[in-house]
Amino acid sequence: MSYITNITGFILQGSIITLKLYAVTIIFSIPLGVVCALGKISKSKGIKVLLELYTWIFRGTPLLLQLFFTYYGLPIFGIKLTQFQAASLTFIFNYGAYFTEIFRGGIESIDKGQYEAAKALGLNYRQTMMKIILPQALKRVLPPTSNEAITLIKDTALVAAIGMGDILRAAKEVLTRDFKITSFVVAGVIYLLLTSVVVIFFKKLEKKYSVYE
Repeated sequence: MSYITNITGFILQGSIITLKLYAVTIIFSIPLGVVCALGKISKSKGIKVLLELYTWIFRGTPLLLQLFFTYYGLPIFGIKLTQFQAASLTFIFNYGAYFTEIFRGGIESIDKGQYEAAKALGLNYRQTMMKIILPQALKRVLPPTSNEAITLIKDTALVAAIGMGDILRAAKEVLTRDFKITSFVVAGVIYLLLTSVVVIFFKKLEKKYSVYE
């Protein structure tokens, strides 16, 4: 039992990196997704083309490949980033691309009559979006957003590939040292607990915004 306690403490140290990366990604990728989604439904063809290219690249290539390019490839062009900076930048743009499509779909799912009603009330575009469209769209995008938020926890394990000391890397170090699979079991339990917290959080959000159904 003391062995499990000891390795759990060591692996939990890796969770600091996992949680930091998770927080940074969520904080920046969701607003990025909202802005890009609004851009994709705008009347500007130039913006639409750029955003289509952005989502096409980041949704169409593996996250690990993007991570390698950011950390190992950008220095070739004179852009040197720390491991955490490279991981954060990659995850923000990758998840921002997915959130863009999720939010775009949610916004476009709102009945056009809502826009007409807002116009009749004298609301401008910004007021229409903030007070009428986005609150309704938010309810509809919560399930897919929740799925992405859960996937993000698991995807953070990819940073072990560039030497970051996250949960998975800590578990691998214990395995290499002790030749026991217990560390992976402990890591799995930690990931499950983290994803459970996310699930509970989004269920509460869904309940809160059910008023818009």
